[in-house]
Amino acid sequence: MARRETATGYALLAPSLIGILAFLLLPIGVVVWLSLQQWDLLFPPQFVGLDNWASVLTDPTFGRSALISVLFVLLVIPVQTALGLLLATLLSRGLPGSAFLRVIYVIPWMCAPLALGVVWRWIFSPSDGALNALTGVYVEWLSSPVFALPAVAAVSIWSQVGYVTLFFMAGLAAIPTTLIDAARVDGANAWQTFWRVKLPLLRPTMFFVLVTGVIASFQAFDQIYALTPNGGPQGTTDVIATRIYDEAFRGSSDLGRASVMALLLFLVLVVITLAQQRYFRSRITYDLS
Repeated sequence: MARRETATGYALLAPSLIGILAFLLLPIGVVVWLSLQQWDLLFPPQFVGLDNWASVLTDPTFGRSALISVLFVLLVIPVQTALGLLLATLLSRGLPGSAFLRVIYVIPWMCAPLALGVVWRWIFSPSDGALNALTGVYVEWLSSPVFALPAVAAVSIWSQVGYVTLFFMAGLAAIPTTLIDAARVDGANAWQTFWRVKLPLLRPTMFFVLVTGVIASFQAFDQIYALTPNGGPQGTTDVIATRIYDEAFRGSSDLGRASVMALLLFLVLVVITLAQQRYFRSRITYDLS
């Protein structure tokens, strides 16, 4: 009986295990193999060992792209998280029109990032763009080394804040009303109730939002490429994802170096995720009863 139950369990898990093997583990293995090869998609791959790793790790262009990616994440994540939490708090009050606003906020997240990038590129256009027409000020939003990265970050925040708001609303809805009522009976005002009761109980949601947000921001490509192709003015928007694309399919078409960059990005995301998990591990409360 035990063997039959074990076999049944593995049979039920087989579709998921096959998917993990085919779409996660196997691609990672292929990328590791490619990182040890020199391949331009035209001639057969040639084994070069760790030469690609040494080349990428000593490449100042890649180091600059990594720094720009960090700056992009620092611009996006704090604003995106705080704004999503604020909107979720306001929408959770059930004011008139809240249901309509929930749909409006989520629509950008559901749209294709590349299409949104094309639309926002027209909005930011200095000559006939909607933003300059509304403000009456001529600004080179995407052509200026000063404004290019903040403009791209603003578009990313705009497109992702609905996603963050949705999860914070779910987290707020899961908080028992008895805890809120108890805080009010004890004399806590609205700010104290939010800071002392709601926010600590939102830590599981905060952990999920931060992890997924950081990963998505480090991997951002579609909108950035649509808004500022070729790395933007003076390379100020040349994040790691666009650097990987350019290395693999433009210029020298070196898939070996591109694979090394992809693996380094993967390792950085794993380290950041583990650090976030360690930080929230002792600060998360799942039992709300």
